[in-house]
Amino acid sequence: MTDTRDDRPADAAFDFLRFAFPPERREPPLGQAAVAQWEQENGVVLPEPYRTFIAEISNGSSLGPAGDGGLQPLGRLPDSWPDLGPRQSGEPFPLEEAWAWEDDEGVDPEDPRIDAVFNKGSVVLGSEDGQSFWLLLTTGPRRGEVWMVADVGAVPAPGDRTWGFEEWVRRWHSGSDWWD
Repeated sequence: MTDTRDDRPADAAFDFLRFAFPPERREPPLGQAAVAQWEQENGVVLPEPYRTFIAEISNGSSLGPAGDGGLQPLGRLPDSWPDLGPRQSGEPFPLEEAWAWEDDEGVDPEDPRIDAVFNKGSVVLGSEDGQSFWLLLTTGPRRGEVWMVADVGAVPAPGDRTWGFEEWVRRWHSGSDWWD
């Protein structure tokens, strides 16, 4: 496992995350040792501030940016997650740019690259509208970004710049539509 540990963000980021997720809606944090063990088992170092958030503030929440069930605990999948084989968070995420495979004439629905988008190089943050999922990329050149993947394709979170975990939570907390 290559250690690509990020610098710990400023305390203001964690103050905001504590504010966005009220204590009564938080799951217990995992602790640094449990996060390090999960990283070792999965061959990846989680991006900040998500890493510290799940270790010290909350490992998931019934309230959260993901519309269906809130923020998933580390390693858990939404009930609507497709059965596409085992998750491999430490393997390279296969995309560097958006890919709408439903519009790609050369792609068969059984293309193994589609399963790789769902299963490699990310953790699942939650579900939106049943069949769309928010991913936090854990590997590759887009590491630390939040993407949405669905049965039709995968795209980085919308906006004029990339969103990491904190920006994704801020966008949700502001009440703005994701795609504005």
